[in-house]
Amino acid sequence: MNAFVIDAFEFSRHREQREGDVAIADLPRLAAESVNMPASLHWSLHGGTDGLGHPQLTMSVSGSVHLMCQRCMTPLKFDIASESVLVLAKNDEHADEIDALLADDTIDVIVGSKTLNVTDLIEDEALLSLPQAPKHDVCPDNAAVESAMNARKPSPFDVLKGMKQ
Repeated sequence: MNAFVIDAFEFSRHREQREGDVAIADLPRLAAESVNMPASLHWSLHGGTDGLGHPQLTMSVSGSVHLMCQRCMTPLKFDIASESVLVLAKNDEHADEIDALLADDTIDVIVGSKTLNVTDLIEDEALLSLPQAPKHDVCPDNAAVESAMNARKPSPFDVLKGMKQ
């Protein structure tokens, strides 16, 4: 997928909506975390304004990626279902003012642009939803390891106890 660039302020002002699919292979940072390149993510972007009149974008990303389980080093399917509200500011100072005014951790304030790369926004949203250390609840090939861990090993003190008698 080539870069999909919008004027974020105009997109919000006109309450535009776009959606589509993007291949994980086209998202280099996410592809580096994933072990299934043929997969894709579905995304949607809606423009609008918040209750105070600030331009905002609502971004949602969904799909499945396979990550490497950090316990057994086999692929782990992880479902991404993320939605975020991004309030747009004109610059960093304005972003800090809006952030302080909103005082809401569920809303992110970003510096908007007339050349906002939506592909980067999609990739950021997907990456933020990934776990830091992905792990299976129960690893698939750990039956032998678990049985060995649960098997009672003879204590060296039992051997000494036998010698004492």
